Amino acid sequence: MSLNQIWEKVTANNKSIQMQDLRVKGTVEGIKDAKAERLPEISAEGEYARVSNVPIYENGLFHTPSQFEVVHTSYKFGGSAYLNLYNGSKTNIKIAEEKKENEIAIEQRNLTTSEMKLRATAYFLDLQRSNIFKALLLKDISDQEKQLEEIKQLLKNGVVLKSDVLRVTLKLSRQKMALVQLNNDLAIANQKLNILTGLPDETVIQPAEDLKADLPVLKPYNTYLSDAMAHSFAYKISEKETELRKLEVKNVKANVSFKLGLFANYAYSYPQILLYPYSIAVYGLGMTGIKASFPISSFYHNTHKARAAELKYQQQEVEHSDTEDKIRQEVNEAYLRYKESLTRIDVAKENISQATENLRIVNNTYFNQLALVTDLLDADTQLLQTRFDYAAARIAAQLQFYQLQKAIGNL
Repeated sequence: MSLNQIWEKVTANNKSIQMQDLRVKGTVEGIKDAKAERLPEISAEGEYARVSNVPIYENGLFHTPSQFEVVHTSYKFGGSAYLNLYNGSKTNIKIAEEKKENEIAIEQRNLTTSEMKLRATAYFLDLQRSNIFKALLLKDISDQEKQLEEIKQLLKNGVVLKSDVLRVTLKLSRQKMALVQLNNDLAIANQKLNILTGLPDETVIQPAEDLKADLPVLKPYNTYLSDAMAHSFAYKISEKETELRKLEVKNVKANVSFKLGLFANYAYSYPQILLYPYSIAVYGLGMTGIKASFPISSFYHNTHKARAAELKYQQQEVEHSDTEDKIRQEVNEAYLRYKESLTRIDVAKENISQATENLRIVNNTYFNQLALVTDLLDADTQLLQTRFDYAAARIAAQLQFYQLQKAIGNL
């Protein structure tokens, strides 16, 4: 699988991203719910009761009262409606807040997707590095086994000591143990990548990347910084959270505003004891009109609420500025580390040339009885290590590049 295919699997199957998708859907429903508050409130109600006689205490509470007979059955059913015309724009502010929550959720999903892609990239490159190390180690083991046979032949001829054979054998056994560890590293990284991409644990992923492909060219630092300020998901989230706090301030301030609405109600009741003369019969009564109110107590109840909302808004502004600082630091660090990795690759490549030549010289001198076996083993180890360093430097450079892309919001 290529890295792009891994990213597609992560986007489609990763559980962290799925949770963020559900959060986005929840905020969409929140917007619809806020808009639904513009619709009239309609209710129906009914009431049934058994009414007792009215005791009349003509001679005081401590004497037996006379009973005044009343109609013992009472019921009422009807409906009412209220349409809000104005409430300090609180409904519009609520809709705007829910939309802002939706925008934040979308950017959070994008950030989570970027983070999961970067983590999958790290596991993918880990697999790639381990495969490279394994191939180098297998080749080194094969070369060491051939070299061991040559040294054993020299021992038979009495040219070298038995300790030479033992040292080479010891090194060979260490290399084989390192191969076991590498196989375990591959299995662990493979399972991590399977879990992240939603694939079964038994799936074996083979990275399909061109190991000799040129690495991306480094652009000027200011270009990356401007891209981060325009596209960074973390920056957008912080920016929208600041806007949300501003809306919350408006919402609290709207508490000190009058409310205006249309109302209507109609109900059937029995018996008619609302207006004189009374009647033991069903009657209907309805009303319609305009209702206005003003919360005078909000002048002193809302003071501290408004101040608290203002302070939260100011705190969010400071946090937004802090987020900007962190993004600049993240971009700068990723930029310098990638630049450093490119230099490390050049150094590692030069080291391979030097270690190869060193091994050629030591190999010739050893088999001509002019060097010790320890020199030969050291030369072998140095060459293998330089090859490991070169492969690791290329993998590290790729990871640093993707970290830089994540920092600027391009992953």
